[in-house]
Amino acid sequence: MDGMLSQEEINALLNGANMPSADPATPAEPSETLTDAEKDAIGEVSNISMGTAATTLSALINRKVSITTPNVTYSTWDNLMAEVQTPCVCIQIYYTSGLEGNNILILKEDDVKIITDLMMGGDGNGSPGDLNELQLSAIGEAMNQMMGSASTSMSSMLNKKIDISPPTASLVKLTEVINATDIADFLTGDFVKVTFKMEIDNLINSEIMQMYSFDFARSIYNQFVDMSGEAGSPAPKQAPAPEPKQAPVQAQPVSTTPRQEEQGMFAQQPYAYPNGMYASQTPSAPYQAAPVQNVNIAPVQFQPFTEVNNPLLKTENIDLLLDVPLEVTAELGRTSKSIKEVLDFAPGTIIELNRLAGEPVDVLVNGKYVAKGEVVVIEETFGIKVTEVIK
Repeated sequence: MDGMLSQEEINALLNGANMPSADPATPAEPSETLTDAEKDAIGEVSNISMGTAATTLSALINRKVSITTPNVTYSTWDNLMAEVQTPCVCIQIYYTSGLEGNNILILKEDDVKIITDLMMGGDGNGSPGDLNELQLSAIGEAMNQMMGSASTSMSSMLNKKIDISPPTASLVKLTEVINATDIADFLTGDFVKVTFKMEIDNLINSEIMQMYSFDFARSIYNQFVDMSGEAGSPAPKQAPAPEPKQAPVQAQPVSTTPRQEEQGMFAQQPYAYPNGMYASQTPSAPYQAAPVQNVNIAPVQFQPFTEVNNPLLKTENIDLLLDVPLEVTAELGRTSKSIKEVLDFAPGTIIELNRLAGEPVDVLVNGKYVAKGEVVVIEETFGIKVTEVIK
């Protein structure tokens, strides 16, 4: 019949109405949310901890690192992968003391390449191709130090000891089918996402993301509330208490010394109490000055030192020190290498030292340079023949 829909068309329309939105820009409402106080607490804790982590990263790469204030939202694994749209590195942080749970940091692959290149003494241009095990290990060590300093800040803020286990880094590619359970169980549903903008000189202008489960976020909030004793929201304003009626104050003569008169220290200058009242007012709990007592003051006198007849102080008794063990070291030479050059060491690598062939080697006793010598062979072992003693 014209103008009528078939049953198949009706079912298709109903199925289409029940399908979730495919646009990641307009995600569905999360199944659970945080209160405004909980979001503020999570943002404050993340802001302080990641600020300390940025300082640690700046020291590791010798570059200026800036991290903006966080933005606390909600997300799902599918929306997160659609938002990142590039290979990324997921870093797991497990809390072993003080807090129970874990969170995840997500960095873009290109940002990780730049950071690890700077850590190895490069210029930050990164390297082509996928991340290798060495780079993943390097970013894991960087995150270990960063989150270690962040946990120290959280310990100070929450007034309790907080420890983490060494973070683990894994590469996630969109070309591979990655389930949320392969990363963390809490990513299978809705979770809390904290986003920071990270800038490193003119090399990186990107975002770093931190994910929490709702239970872990609420546990941080509860710790924050227990420490601060408030729920994170401002207390309602109270009407000011009426001022007590003041009794008339009779001025008393003030005696000053000549030195006080020269400095202008007069009683006419009002003194401000911490509660905002002045000396001309009567405080709620008047301060009672202790009565001045007469005290005799005299300069201290010491008895002169007398010479002690101790034979050990007059003569050197070196026999007491003859059996003290000392560490003797022969130094063939020294050189300086960057981390990148050290990581390139392999069997057969030749390291050039800062000493010419045939020059005498240095002999050090407990790290102090005392003599020069030449290398000799005594049967099957090396030895040093002292050629000059340094005075």
